[in-house]
Amino acid sequence: MSYGLGMGIFWVIKYLFFVFGYSTPSLVFIYQILCFAVPVIAYQMTKHYRQTIGGFISFSHAWRFGLMLYFFAALIVSVEHYVFYQYIAPPDFLNNMINQAVTALKEANMDSEVINSINQTNFTPIHMTIQGIFNNIFYGIILSIPVAALISRKKTINTSTIIDK
Repeated sequence: MSYGLGMGIFWVIKYLFFVFGYSTPSLVFIYQILCFAVPVIAYQMTKHYRQTIGGFISFSHAWRFGLMLYFFAALIVSVEHYVFYQYIAPPDFLNNMINQAVTALKEANMDSEVINSINQTNFTPIHMTIQGIFNNIFYGIILSIPVAALISRKKTINTSTIIDK
């Protein structure tokens, strides 16, 4: 949970760049860079955790750690998401976002049942917040796999540094 708190604080700061990116578009670029940094930070945190527990970690243990890291970070940033959708975003923000998505789906010749389903869904701030939690957990499931694979591999001894006497 403490590692998730650290990641969650990073996500809160990262999301601020997204929110303020509506008024200053260059901040969205910084937000995107910070998004690409998330797996690197997760790798460093998992590596530190491995050292904390004794220097060895199995793949499943490292993957579960990564999953919990993303889960707790998602819970922390979800508070900010809710505040954004409920109090900061313009009242028609969600409706405009849905209309843009429906337009894009129509242009992509998507099935009309899918488009009708999206149109009939009432997207509320709490709905969007919960969806954000599930999205972050899903990304955590996927992105924790390569991190766990890298962290759990066994260290090999470099025989070229051993000098025979």
